[in-house]
Amino acid sequence: MKKQTLIFLLIVAFSVLTPLKAFSVDENNPAAQTVIARSDAVRNPGKPFQMNIRLTEYVDGSERNQIILGVYSKVDEASGQFRNLVRYMEPPRDAGKTVLMNGTTMWFYDPASKTSVRISPQQRLLGQASEGDVVTVNLAKDYSAKLVGDANGETLDDADHKPKKCWHVDLSPINDSAIYGRAEYWVEKGTYRPVKGKFYSDSGRLLKITYYHKYVEQLGAQRPSEIIIIDAVNSKLVTTMNTYGHKAREIPNSWYQRDFLPRLMVE
Repeated sequence: MKKQTLIFLLIVAFSVLTPLKAFSVDENNPAAQTVIARSDAVRNPGKPFQMNIRLTEYVDGSERNQIILGVYSKVDEASGQFRNLVRYMEPPRDAGKTVLMNGTTMWFYDPASKTSVRISPQQRLLGQASEGDVVTVNLAKDYSAKLVGDANGETLDDADHKPKKCWHVDLSPINDSAIYGRAEYWVEKGTYRPVKGKFYSDSGRLLKITYYHKYVEQLGAQRPSEIIIIDAVNSKLVTTMNTYGHKAREIPNSWYQRDFLPRLMVE
């Protein structure tokens, strides 16, 4: 009787513990989609927020142009993707111009003409930065991820030429809101910090290479405060994207409606 009871208890214990093990995350060998989702959480706050972006274009090391933008981002609970409102702040001639991205559609509003027109997220904004580069996105919602290369990770240099052990992830779009036709992403093992990215057109042409740089405290976590964007053809063409002034704030849903843009008053 004691033997039968012991066998029964072992069976029960095995049936309870096995599902827990099956659904646990192996931190040394996570699934590719988990790597991207965790990396998204490093880049993006999990609550509505605003920030400023300073874009600076360099040609052969010399500054050519600069613009400053205000970005207001909020997750759409239905899709899990961010909705974005981008306001031009400087130079003064562009102040008040606005870009709205809600779902798969991006609109550009010009207060001078009081009209909004649909634009592509890949449309050039400044230097190597496109309109889609300045909006907040969760890559895990728009791309299917696959780990490539060495299963134990790859070692590559970051923007400061320091070696980092990274997962190498290949990203393929799964919906129409994906900004690029394909991407490669290197995420540091253990920290899930993005280190490097390569972004491709729909035809497969490499467009730009990015480095995620200068991690600082922003809304409760260490996040990259600078993204370096390098032209894939001419490495002397570089644009930096510096983020600052992060604030958690409530953002009205009306801000993400195209018809509301002419009446928008940002505090």
